[in-house]
Amino acid sequence: MRIGNSNKVQWGERKLDQCIRLSLADMERNKSLLIATSYFGSDTLNAFLFGHGPASPTLADVLMLTGVEIATADDSHLFDSKSERKVETRNIGGWSGYIQKYRKTGPVGQREHAIFLNMWLDKFVFCGRSVGPTSVYLSAA
Repeated sequence: MRIGNSNKVQWGERKLDQCIRLSLADMERNKSLLIATSYFGSDTLNAFLFGHGPASPTLADVLMLTGVEIATADDSHLFDSKSERKVETRNIGGWSGYIQKYRKTGPVGQREHAIFLNMWLDKFVFCGRSVGPTSVYLSAA
């Protein structure tokens, strides 16, 4: 909530606000759809396996499904050094450990915002591993 309140205007401009609110909504699960999805989904490949081959969500799919504008920006100012670009995700204690390690107090900085968006993309948009975070989407964040 703190990161959302701090970045409300920016998320509104990028049309992220509705998507993030939707990921936080308490919706009833459609068990038959989840069962069908799990039949074709592969955690190992992070793709759906069909008879014609694997398929995974792309940034173009995200644009079409959510309306979120995909923009490129100069993100070199987000991190002061190469070591700041690294996000520890192994042996961190899953999602709760990731949140505890990178959650700050006070004003929200660019790094904390990027780390939050990395988590949101990993967990809710591209449906990464449910047992823990990765840093795969940090550059997209």
